[in-house]
Amino acid sequence: MQIEPFVMERWQSTFEHDVELNLSDSGVQPLRVDELLEPGEYEELLSQQLIYTQSNGTPELRDRIAALYPGAERENIEVTNGGSEANLISAWSIVEPGDEVVIQTPNYMQLWGVTRALGAEVKAWQLRPDLDGGSWNLDFDELEAMVGPETRMIALCNPNNPAGSIMNESELDRVAEIASRHGTWILVDEIYHGAELDGSKTPTMWGRYDRVIVTNSLSKAYGLPGLRLGWILGPSETIDRCWGRHDYTSIAPGALSDLLAEKALQPERRARILERTRSLLTGNLQLTLDWVDRHPQLRTIKPKGGAYLMLSYDNPMNSSQMAERLRVEKSMLLVPGDHFGMDQWVRVGFGDDTETLTAGLDRFDELLEELSARTHA
Repeated sequence: MQIEPFVMERWQSTFEHDVELNLSDSGVQPLRVDELLEPGEYEELLSQQLIYTQSNGTPELRDRIAALYPGAERENIEVTNGGSEANLISAWSIVEPGDEVVIQTPNYMQLWGVTRALGAEVKAWQLRPDLDGGSWNLDFDELEAMVGPETRMIALCNPNNPAGSIMNESELDRVAEIASRHGTWILVDEIYHGAELDGSKTPTMWGRYDRVIVTNSLSKAYGLPGLRLGWILGPSETIDRCWGRHDYTSIAPGALSDLLAEKALQPERRARILERTRSLLTGNLQLTLDWVDRHPQLRTIKPKGGAYLMLSYDNPMNSSQMAERLRVEKSMLLVPGDHFGMDQWVRVGFGDDTETLTAGLDRFDELLEELSARTHA
């Protein structure tokens, strides 16, 4: 097996801890343990034995996760080490060499690399930006023409990373209808559920079709990336197959992560966490949009979900070159658009604290002024 470099993850993991200001993250400012737990729960955490937990997740945690999805039971849940492992195991359990896979793009490009490494022929279903109309658009007739008997899987991200767009009920139903004609699996990364910017609830793909797998984690909307806690939701027989693959990877979630995740998903606490997320994102989004409005060379489409926006810039500089200049000269990190196949765009995360966001945008200001001065010199 040969696997291509996952350029965005390597970019972030190499540099995110070496810059003063990191606007490359796609989640919200992480919670501390003392913000997650109530004072009376500290002893339970300290007395937790550091054992191998049940490798597919403790029953208590799987029950908490299943309760988020109508009709789901603990047998429909496999707990993983983060959403990335959930995506990997899911694809590994479904895709065989020679299969065809359709992936919505732009996207978090993990599944693109993984399915190609598994020997699949991968096709892109393009989410197209309309800057004048302020929307990202999908052509469902195009999807229908792309999917046939040889199509093993359709992969979506909803809300989408990096676009911040959201597919509604009727759009998800259309995808399910297209897939059902050919017995095609649908894998939907729903990791940004709970990070909707207008307080609405993104519809889930779960329950629309019998060959659906949903992946998710506590890393983004919940602000708990350090727990490395994700999950797979699917038909029970498929989850059994995923569990078998999990035996070959990380085996089990960490004992402390399982315990803290079960606490985070208690209904009242979950609601408080997600309200914190929406409050932080709503204020920071408006600050970021106001900043964009002050720069005629920049354009964006207001995101509906997630903690990031894609920013189009009017300059011939390659997006990776621009990001490298920001990193080296301004000690500020963002994600180049060409990591998503979209040059002349960059992804800016606005989910950190407002002070960090403001300082990072100020550094971006400095580079834009320097580029403008050079253009007009």
